[in-house]
Amino acid sequence: MLIKRYMVKSMNEAMTRIRYELGKDAVIISQRKIKKPGFFGLFSPRMIEVTAAVENSSKKDNTDNKKQENTLENSIESIKKLMNDQISSSKASPSYSSERKNETDYSYKKEDIRDVKDTTKNQYPSQNNQDYLVKEMREMKSLISKVISGEDAKEKPYENLRKSLINNDIEENLVENIIKDIPLSAEQDIDILKEAIEKRIAVENVDLKGPVVLVGPTGVGKTTTIAKLAGRMALIEKKKVGLITVDTYRIGAVDQLKTYAEIMNLDFKVVITTKEMEDAVKSMEHCDVILIDTTGRSSKNSMQISELRAFVQKVNSDNIHLVISATTKNRDIKSIVEGFKILNYNHVIITKLDETSVYGSILNILQLADKPISFMTTGQTVPDDITIFTKEKIAKLIMGEDNIC
Repeated sequence: MLIKRYMVKSMNEAMTRIRYELGKDAVIISQRKIKKPGFFGLFSPRMIEVTAAVENSSKKDNTDNKKQENTLENSIESIKKLMNDQISSSKASPSYSSERKNETDYSYKKEDIRDVKDTTKNQYPSQNNQDYLVKEMREMKSLISKVISGEDAKEKPYENLRKSLINNDIEENLVENIIKDIPLSAEQDIDILKEAIEKRIAVENVDLKGPVVLVGPTGVGKTTTIAKLAGRMALIEKKKVGLITVDTYRIGAVDQLKTYAEIMNLDFKVVITTKEMEDAVKSMEHCDVILIDTTGRSSKNSMQISELRAFVQKVNSDNIHLVISATTKNRDIKSIVEGFKILNYNHVIITKLDETSVYGSILNILQLADKPISFMTTGQTVPDDITIFTKEKIAKLIMGEDNIC
């Protein structure tokens, strides 16, 4: 008796495969819903495992072998026929005619000799045609080798793992580096993969004190993050907190932060020039923490970044955090990370984890910035939706084992 197990999406698919492979005499022994084993099952819906059996398997195997041999023979015959057609067409190209080969009259005029030279240029196959035929023959030889060896049917090592990581938004070069740390025998071992990802994650529990500056591009949530940090330290940790904003460009930004400051009873200053920045920091020296919100700038605009740098240098802080959204496209992450390096940031805050369903961008940001994560934000609620994740938690997010919403 031959017993086979199938992983299928529906019973219709199971019946089709069973009838094709085992024949109409096959019977279904059992069926159940399961997840795909290993890492790849995390990214796919539940499957149906169907077990079927049939008698006289040896006869069935012989039939299958004959079908496979016939298919191979047909493929090779088709390729041979195509090669013969190509050779026949090349033979049909013009060559010296028998008449000219047998000519014995050499009393040509100059004009006749010129005519003969001109016409014989096209009597041999051109070099381009020869190159084309050689190329075709090589391709056919390669195709025959693949058919005979069954190379096309072989799956490349790590191919499924590679596709899964790329689908989870991890940059391709980083995927290849991760794969190098995974033995072929452990390709589907979740724990080995998790270790390879965790070793690329840096998290630091930062003790915020003195001036703390948040920088980053527009729209990443710097002002809301400032409010969350202020609420966390003022209301939960009972620290004395001061707020300074440089963001006078964005409509409503000053009013937004001022409202938070009034609700939490915090010192608040708006600065426009670098001199005002210096004075504002001095006026808040009595505070445990001074949180400074800066204007969102394009990393591609070097003049704006230099202008922002002048403000940051006046603060003289060792606590500068680059704020970047988890929804940022991979192509833009490098531009942002490189563009803001002139400000000497030493930590990264990743925001808007609640606005994406895949978290591979976290790993891309860490790889390019080469700085540890200080905080991550998971929503709009102030001050609750800001936290410090462990390496293990971040790795689970990246692998798809966990999510925010």
